Amino acid sequence: MADGLVLDPVDRFLAHLTAIDRSPNTVRAYAHDLRDYFEFLHCRGLHWDRVALEDLGRFVTWLRLPVGARDGRVAMLPWVEANLAAATVNRKLSALASFYEFHQRHGVELGELLTRWRPGRRGGSWQPFLAHLGARPERHRAISLRAERRPPRELSQAEMTALIGSCDRLRDKFLLNLLKGTGLRIGEALGLRHEDLDARRRLVAVRPRRNVNRARAKTWSREVPADADLFRLYSDYLHEEYGTLDCDYVFVNLWGSPVGAPMSYATVDRLVRRLRARTGIAFSPHLFRHSYATGLLRRGVAAEIVQHLLGHASISTTVDTYSHLGVEDARRALAAAGFLDAPATTEPTA
Repeated sequence: MADGLVLDPVDRFLAHLTAIDRSPNTVRAYAHDLRDYFEFLHCRGLHWDRVALEDLGRFVTWLRLPVGARDGRVAMLPWVEANLAAATVNRKLSALASFYEFHQRHGVELGELLTRWRPGRRGGSWQPFLAHLGARPERHRAISLRAERRPPRELSQAEMTALIGSCDRLRDKFLLNLLKGTGLRIGEALGLRHEDLDARRRLVAVRPRRNVNRARAKTWSREVPADADLFRLYSDYLHEEYGTLDCDYVFVNLWGSPVGAPMSYATVDRLVRRLRARTGIAFSPHLFRHSYATGLLRRGVAAEIVQHLLGHASISTTVDTYSHLGVEDARRALAAAGFLDAPATTEPTA
């Protein structure tokens, strides 16, 4: 909390998430979300295990207020833009659902059934949260906001070329080319060992492991094909920069201390900041993954294949997240079907 107080129910829940190997970023995000919730409870004089459904509705309203208006002393004018996006509010409600599920499983008596929206049959259905507590749980109006769906931004070929060309080191060029050519998550790339790169078969293997640099591979093992140029760049990197270092990891510190240690997320973050400053391109490593996946779908690769390459547990994740095609894609499809003249060759917009 703001006063430095550690809340035991939150601390136990976050410790549980850590114990079951949830991503550190997930644990950190849940900590921020629950801090907001307990701040709201403190302002209203409420206790976390005796809230009513209406209190959660008031929490949503409170979240949308500017920070200075949350104490009730400053009114929010109707035309003032809400403080948080609907998607952010819904994420916080999801964190609350997990928090209450955890404590209910550990014997906490809750004063009222809490509900949240869960996608169901066609048209959706209201699924009661903690429904198993009663034989005929009461149905309530959902507490969630309609969030505007925004497709992930892509990097154009020109942007990717500019970013890779701005790298001073072969290691960094190889890292960005790897993300571009395989769609790996940055955590998967940082966890790669030399044995995972098979130059003869032109395959990059992703293996879930515990890594000393805390890099994470989120899903099961998989192999991703890559082109010969990527392996030539890997060979150049080993010959010209990696040298005689004795380390299993592909990406290591070569200039900063400690030399030879596996490359960390913080090192990647510094690289991203340098490249942003040099090129003026706002990007994150994950945008290479978005661009890879969308490019495959745009070229007609089956969604099942893209799902496997990305390591998604569900094909719906692949389709819902990456199958965002624009008007130029529609134009090309219509031209291929003979309904329109073939369009001039243009690069897909970002």
